[in-house]
Amino acid sequence: MWPAVFFGAAVLVALTPGANNLLGTHHAVHHGPRTAITALVGRLAAFAIMIAAVVAGLGPILAASTTALTVIKWLGVAYLAYLAARVFFTPTHRETAPRPGHPLREEFLTAITNPKVLLIFTAFVPQFVDPARGDPAAQLAMLGLVYLAAETPAGAGCATIGAIIRRADLTARARRRLDQGTGTLLLGMAGLLATSATGRT
Repeated sequence: MWPAVFFGAAVLVALTPGANNLLGTHHAVHHGPRTAITALVGRLAAFAIMIAAVVAGLGPILAASTTALTVIKWLGVAYLAYLAARVFFTPTHRETAPRPGHPLREEFLTAITNPKVLLIFTAFVPQFVDPARGDPAAQLAMLGLVYLAAETPAGAGCATIGAIIRRADLTARARRRLDQGTGTLLLGMAGLLATSATGRT
C-alpha cells in the first residue's frame, strides 16, 4: 500500500507541466514517438544520478548549498534559453532526422540543470521515508526507483500527445506557430527559473 500511495503522488508530480514534458512532446511532433520515447532515457538517467546522490547523502548537502543551487539554476536558465532559440530559428519540416543522441542529450541536460528537480528528491521523496520501515537509504533507493517508474508513463503520455499532433498533418504555417509557442514557453520557463528564489522551498 505504501509504495502504491507514493507511486500515485509521484505520477501527479511527473505530469506537472515542465520543460522536459514540453520537450518530449516537441520531439514526438518533429521526429516521431519512437525518438521521443528513446530521448526519455536521458531524463531518467539524470533523475537516476540525482537519486544516487540523495541515497549517498549528497542530495541534502547540495540542496542546502545556495552556491550549488545558484550555479545549477543559471546553467538551467542558459540551457532553456538556448533550446528556445533553437526552436525559434530552426526551419520547420515535416520529416527531420535528429543527430544521433541529440534529443536524448537535450532531455538529460534539461533535467540535470533544473534545481527544482533536485528538490523533488531532497524534499518530496524523503517525506515518504519512515525509519520504522528500515534503513532510510534503502527506502530512498526504492522510492527513487518507484519515481522513475512513475516518470516513464508520464513521459510516454507527452510523446503520445506529440504523436497525435504529428498524425494531424498540420500545415507548415501551423507547425511553425506550434514551434513558436513551444519556444515561447521554453523562454518563459527560463525567465521563471531566473527570477525564482534560490534555496530550499
